[in-house]
Amino acid sequence: MLEEIAATAAVHDRDGSFPFDSLALLQKAGILSLTVPIALGGGGAGLALAAEAVSRVGAACPATALVLAMQFVRQAAIARSGIWPLDLRQRIGREAVTDGALINALRVEPELGSPTRGGLPATVARLRAGHWSISGHKRYATGAPGLRWMEVLARTEEERPRIGTFLVPADARGVALVETWNHLGLRASGSHDVVLTEVAVPLDHAIGLVPAAEWGRPDPVQSAWTTMLVSAVYTGAARAARDWILRFLHARVPSNLGAPLATLPRVIEAVGAIEAALAANARITEAVTLATDAGFPPTTAESGLLKVTLADNAVLAVERAVALAGNHAHDRAHALERHWRDVQCARVHVPTADAAHLAAGRAALAAVKPQETPK
Repeated sequence: MLEEIAATAAVHDRDGSFPFDSLALLQKAGILSLTVPIALGGGGAGLALAAEAVSRVGAACPATALVLAMQFVRQAAIARSGIWPLDLRQRIGREAVTDGALINALRVEPELGSPTRGGLPATVARLRAGHWSISGHKRYATGAPGLRWMEVLARTEEERPRIGTFLVPADARGVALVETWNHLGLRASGSHDVVLTEVAVPLDHAIGLVPAAEWGRPDPVQSAWTTMLVSAVYTGAARAARDWILRFLHARVPSNLGAPLATLPRVIEAVGAIEAALAANARITEAVTLATDAGFPPTTAESGLLKVTLADNAVLAVERAVALAGNHAHDRAHALERHWRDVQCARVHVPTADAAHLAAGRAALAAVKPQETPK
């Protein structure tokens, strides 16, 4: 299955086409419902197994892996949640099992940017007779062409606005997909814009409405899931780059050397540096996922720092492979060129380095009471 997904990755990247075929293979194998509870027919997987699955798919096609990561994150969050109506939880989980139905959260907006940096969403939910009416504009809706469900972050149109998620069927009247995604990397992820115009949803599709001041409180488990699964996408891409450069170094025999590049000490050392970055990511992922599954997730601030570290290591590993390949790495005929473009997206996921360092710095400083200047 992974070989089939990898075989079509270059075509989807070149065309910017959505990988429906790859997702169909994952559905056939039961992977799209891996984190759906066993009681609903899913795999009931924890974070450790989910991260391994995303990483393996990431080595084949990172764009497909990002869609999969979002599916895992949302299905696991819904299964843990005590605020979702039972019938909706069961329906969403069962549809993932039987149909491979995809779900993702739509939060980013043109005006707001990422809600993690504060501010009220511009997307508004108006209470009508017997339903909510949702209007707004969302960006970077990963998997948009293939979604069945959209968790839309919005504020209510009330004297004291509340913020929460509104479950919107992707095929609802008033939902429009605008094909804006044309990025350097992950070109097949379908992370387009979605415009909602007076979309009617049932009253019970409003999830977790709270006063604006209370929204966005830290959730260590959710932060760990998002951090580790998104990072696994790019660790997978870095592993694919490592595998490519190893084959290249063994096969490349310059005439002036008379031996494969793999025999040069400086090349061997550079490969060792790639291995160091990947080993660090593997051990961090193992430790954090197992701890989270055991009920001991890192703090939200720690997850942010780990995301930065995992992203930096993945980028570094691929850049070292590019340096070893030289001009060959810039040839679109070679997969390494695509791996380099894909891994550049690792650093733009929230939290970015500045936000992660700021949150961790504040937490560290707040933990120590002001005293006299140390002598």
